[in-house]
Amino acid sequence: MFTGIVEEIGTVTAVAPAGDGIRLTVQAPTAVTDAGHGDSIAISGVCLTVVDRGDDWFTADVMQQTLTMTTTGTLAPGSAVNVERATAADGRLGGHIVQGHIDSTGRILEIRPGAQWQVVRIALPEDLAPLVVDKGSIAVDGISLTVSAVSDAADSSPWFEVSLIPETLTATTLGSRAVGDAVNLETDILARHVRRLLAFTPEGGSR
Repeated sequence: MFTGIVEEIGTVTAVAPAGDGIRLTVQAPTAVTDAGHGDSIAISGVCLTVVDRGDDWFTADVMQQTLTMTTTGTLAPGSAVNVERATAADGRLGGHIVQGHIDSTGRILEIRPGAQWQVVRIALPEDLAPLVVDKGSIAVDGISLTVSAVSDAADSSPWFEVSLIPETLTATTLGSRAVGDAVNLETDILARHVRRLLAFTPEGGSR
């Protein structure tokens, strides 16, 4: 479990084929200070398991489903990634509950710079649109963000916006993103549970 508070920007140092997946090595000095074999570390929002580590790097295996569902398959040596260790049970929940299980990817539609912040509009898959609400939480590339605007429910091409403060732009990879870039999206787990529960009510049509 994560909170969406990025601890450092890591660098991919190696990508090697591993069956139908890949073995990914990331340089992340902060994350490996107390990481052990089998620990969970989120890479741009994707929960991965440590299978090997050194003084400032760790290696994880990435299965084919993850490569299909996320942007992980586009990573190459030199790629910058957001890194967060699993949260400690006695730690502060600075962001929101993030599982590291990506729902889908979205594409950046627009970036509007402001005096002290930046507004980013991101395309949203239609099936995820009901799960994203104004002033609600969403994880973009593993970053816990507050939704600042959403498209109308009747819009056939849904989108949402987030407003990024200078700290987010410098401490995460979003500061270097451009229009057209794909990003990993994880919706609020509470919203997903509510939708699933409603599907089993008489009004939901399942009974």
